[in-house]
Amino acid sequence: MSETQITRARVGRAWFTLFTLAWIALWTAQLTPLQLLLPLQLDTPDNEAGWVRGVVSSGIVLGVGGLAGVLAGPVAGALSDRQSGSRPKRRPWALAGVWIAAACLLCTGASTSALGIGAAWVGVCIGTAVASAAFAAMIADQLPPEQRGAASSAASSAQALGIVLGVGAVVLLGLSIAAGYVMLAIGVAVIGTLTATLLPDPSGSTAPSHAMAAGAASAARAPEGHRFGSIRDHDFRWVLIGRLVVNIGNALGTSLFLFFLLYGLGQEHAAAEDNLLIVVVVYTVFVVVASVAAGLVSDRLGRRRGLALAATVVQALSGVLLVVSPTFGTTIVAAGVMGVGYGAFSTVGLAFATDVLPSERDHGRDLGLVNTAAALGQLLGPVIGALLVALVGGFWLVFSVAAVLSVAGGALTVLARERATATTITAAAAVDPAAAAGGNTLD
Repeated sequence: MSETQITRARVGRAWFTLFTLAWIALWTAQLTPLQLLLPLQLDTPDNEAGWVRGVVSSGIVLGVGGLAGVLAGPVAGALSDRQSGSRPKRRPWALAGVWIAAACLLCTGASTSALGIGAAWVGVCIGTAVASAAFAAMIADQLPPEQRGAASSAASSAQALGIVLGVGAVVLLGLSIAAGYVMLAIGVAVIGTLTATLLPDPSGSTAPSHAMAAGAASAARAPEGHRFGSIRDHDFRWVLIGRLVVNIGNALGTSLFLFFLLYGLGQEHAAAEDNLLIVVVVYTVFVVVASVAAGLVSDRLGRRRGLALAATVVQALSGVLLVVSPTFGTTIVAAGVMGVGYGAFSTVGLAFATDVLPSERDHGRDLGLVNTAAALGQLLGPVIGALLVALVGGFWLVFSVAAVLSVAGGALTVLARERATATTITAAAAVDPAAAAGGNTLD
């Protein structure tokens, strides 16, 4: 019996609304500093070493924070998996994560040195990773396979909405750096607390009884005795690696946009901040549309792998456009193209990951790994990008590598095999009942 054949009741609009709000709060808190506030804090236009030093400092701070999140997310997910008794499994971790993130956002805004900013940002990354692991686990805990694409599209489109809401509020309201961090801290604390409290969260003692029946199949794919034995599973491992690489490619194309507008296109600071908002809005619109469309299509088809590969090719095209024609007009077009590619991939890739989870008992741990693979890619991208900028003194190499990594990540993702979901089993049964009853793997 495969995990994807376990029956779970469908959830309603209220669940999706709360789930989407939770992810909007988390992404806003994490990506607004990445896109705008941290670059402004660490920018060094008048330093004798030049503006490249600010790019490198920003990349290092974001990279160190990403590594901290990689450790915190899966550990928190694994601990929540082991929750037993009548207490909720995920809610305590979601609450702890949003409160840690809120406190550390305030500290980041109050810091003035690169070291202080970096230390506080590590705390933000730990908090958002812990909360993200808890919320992501709810997809596999509570949803049937035919709704996982929709939930994944909610989390993915929330990422883009979070950027535009955070950057838009700071720019349009004329907020200072410190005030921007206060706004983010209040938002993630209030919305994160409300959504974590209101979303259903079955306790360890009330987990679905069929989880025990799935244990034998899970154990065959995720060896017991290994804390992270799921990484040894062929399909899950390739999904993780592909997700990491695609997100690095995306971050290379997006995380240095402010610096690109300032020093690649030679815009003034005020114009660059306003134009960054335009770029972010265009990117967001296309991410949201592509996320929703790809999630619904993948749910209907019951297949994710081919869609994931196509999405990464589209994302790679955006990097090619910026290498060929590094102008602001092309930047707008590239932002839309990248939004389509990344929106589709992030949704289909997350749904694909839930389909190939190796262990019914370890949703929190394994989806913590999936989520932190994406987060690590987004936070390693600026580090790699900063090094590439320092190497050539410009941005063409950044966008070239972004295109290559996008396609490479898609190729790695399709090394994972698709497993039968309720949708594909039903479709197969209509054509060939005997074949539908046969295997659990769609190669």
